Amino acid sequence: MVATVNVQQAVGGSDGSPGTYNNVTASTRLQTKDQFAPADTSYPIPIPTSGFKYSYWIHVCLDLSGAFTKINNVRFYSDGAIGWNFGTGGELRRGNRDSGDHGCPMPSDYDLATGTEADTGDSIEDETDGHDYYNPQTTPTANVASDTEASPALIDSIDHTAAEKTKAVVLQCRVANDAVQGEQADETLSFKYDEI
Repeated sequence: MVATVNVQQAVGGSDGSPGTYNNVTASTRLQTKDQFAPADTSYPIPIPTSGFKYSYWIHVCLDLSGAFTKINNVRFYSDGAIGWNFGTGGELRRGNRDSGDHGCPMPSDYDLATGTEADTGDSIEDETDGHDYYNPQTTPTANVASDTEASPALIDSIDHTAAEKTKAVVLQCRVANDAVQGEQADETLSFKYDEI
């Protein structure tokens, strides 16, 4: 027998207690609202007149169930070339730790996404309103385009031996004032893990 593994996005609720876990069966969307609504284009990230605007950050983890002995070494990666036009300094970012796993322990360190709905999310890095698990770090975010299959981000090194959630990758878009307006092409982001 093998494990049943679902990719899930956590939304809502409160710090340390997500409101819901939603199975990501095909896609999700980074937007200026804390919701799981892949088809909803009502909350785009506006292009700022200066500086940056952000999506609300999202927590994406693996939900483990079924018959397995152990799952560990959960890694996350992109194709190395996020093709979205974010503008100068704009990127798809993920929460980053100075050492150890880069994933956010779920649900204990889940941090409710905040911001001004339909305008901008708070930056993960913000010292006051950012993500509490990451903003004290020397380098609190990293460019997802640097996470490749050959050099993935280690999200969770813990040995999972029972049904539970892994640590979550926390993602956020950062958009600059010279970004190109419009819906961007789909991008594939991947997890891989070891199972026995």
